[in-house]
Amino acid sequence: MPASQPPASAHSPTSQPQPPVVDIRDITRRFGSRAVLNGISLRVERGELFGLLGPSGSGKTTLIKLITGIDQADEGAVHVLGERMPKLAMLQRFGYMAQSDALYNELTARENLHFFASLYGLSGTRRNERMQAAMAVVDLLDHLNKPVAAYSGGMKRRLSLAISLLHEPELLILDEPTVGIDPMLRQSIWRELLAMRERGTTIILTTHVMDEADKCDRIGLIREGKLNAVDSPQALKAQTGTDSIEDAFIVLGGGVRG
Repeated sequence: MPASQPPASAHSPTSQPQPPVVDIRDITRRFGSRAVLNGISLRVERGELFGLLGPSGSGKTTLIKLITGIDQADEGAVHVLGERMPKLAMLQRFGYMAQSDALYNELTARENLHFFASLYGLSGTRRNERMQAAMAVVDLLDHLNKPVAAYSGGMKRRLSLAISLLHEPELLILDEPTVGIDPMLRQSIWRELLAMRERGTTIILTTHVMDEADKCDRIGLIREGKLNAVDSPQALKAQTGTDSIEDAFIVLGGGVRG
C-alpha cells in the first residue's frame, strides 16, 4: 500500500507549503543477504507527531538509525531538514534518544548533561535553564548530583530523554522512549511531547504501546522491513473495520482479527 500523505499540518505557523522535515525515498538496508528494510518511502511533515509501530525485529530501529545518520542505506536516499543523510553537522539540529542509553555511568547526571549541552553548543545561563527544564519534564531534578551508575534502568531512560530535549530541537527522534517508565510519569512525558508538537516540533517515535500510537497524528505500520500502511490512527481503524490500532495492525499485517 502506498504511504499516504498527511493533510496540511494544523500545527504549521503558516499555510504556505513547506518541504518535509524527513523525506525517505525507496530505501533498502541489507545485512548480508537479508533485507532488513525493503523499498521504504516516507515523508514526515513539519509539526507532525509520527509513530512507527511494529513487532521486535520489524526494522523500526534500523529505520531510525538511517534517519539520524548513524547508519546508511544500501539503496535510496534519506533527507532530514533538507540535507542528505548521513551528515555530521546535522547532529545539532535534532534530538535523538536511542533504544540503548548512551550515558557515562561514572559521571553524575549533571555532568552528563553538561557534556551533551556542550555538544549542542549550549553554555552559561542558557545551558543551566535548559538543564533544569529538561530534568523537570522527566522528574529527575532531585537526582542531578547522583552518579548515573546509581540510577535505575527507568531513571536512565528518563535522563536519556532529558538529554534529547536539552537544545529544544526542531526534530525529535525517540526510539521507544517510555520503556521502563511508570504509567504516571509516562502520561506526564506524553503531555510534554504533545505540547512540543503544538509549538511546532516535529516528533518521530517508535513504540509497542497501542495507546501511544493512538496519540500520533499518523502512524506507520512496519512489518518484516516493509511499511504495510501509513495513515492516521482513525483512518487505519476505519479502513480495516476495527476498533483498535492493535486489531488494525493485525489485519493489515495479514492476520485475522480475534
